[in-house]
Amino acid sequence: MATRTVRWVLRYRPGQRVVHWLHAGAFFVLLITGLALIWPPLSFLAAGGLSRLLHRVAAVIFLLTPVLYALLDFRGLRDLVRDSFTYTREDLEWLKGFPGYFLGRTSHLPPQGRVNAGQKIHHALTIIAYFAISGSGLALWLGKGSLGPIGLLVATLVHDVSMALMAILTVGHIYFTFVYDALPAMTTGYVSEEYARMEHALWLASIPQEPPYVIEVPEEIPEPRRVPSARAEEEAVG
Repeated sequence: MATRTVRWVLRYRPGQRVVHWLHAGAFFVLLITGLALIWPPLSFLAAGGLSRLLHRVAAVIFLLTPVLYALLDFRGLRDLVRDSFTYTREDLEWLKGFPGYFLGRTSHLPPQGRVNAGQKIHHALTIIAYFAISGSGLALWLGKGSLGPIGLLVATLVHDVSMALMAILTVGHIYFTFVYDALPAMTTGYVSEEYARMEHALWLASIPQEPPYVIEVPEEIPEPRRVPSARAEEEAVG
């Protein structure tokens, strides 16, 4: 079978991937155990205090993910925060073309750097939601007895709204991951050169074009499917 060489670009280092999956796992546990308190189909999780225990364990992991990020890859954390709150004129032009991007088209968009404008907004809102969830969650956990009725109401409202916001952001994140086939970025750390050029052309041009930043991987080319001729079909029938 014939082969071809495909170039892959390093997108996320191991520390970044570890933090991503820990953060995602903790969030989903928090979301499900929180819903167990208000959604009857999940109420069985609250039996015997199971959901309370899982919620608190996940809360600790959720709270500590930025600390772990800083320990494993401080440069990655610094770049994430900087990029999330830095916008250019090209970003504004990109956002104007977002409806097409939502439908899977990118040819009309200006070239982007390491993080495109949509990802910047997603990251910025995720960071804000993280602090809102963490602050209100700690208040409800450790200061519930001293908040008073109004304080309890405000903390609960902030907690629930910020969790809802992060849930919406997560749904969007998953949607675009599969629309643009970006899952390998968080499983192997690499994305195809085609994806990098389509989504982050300026970033691709700025990185060294050598291992480990860019690697070449042989890939088998599937043989074209042979369509039987009319004569062959007649002989098979006969």
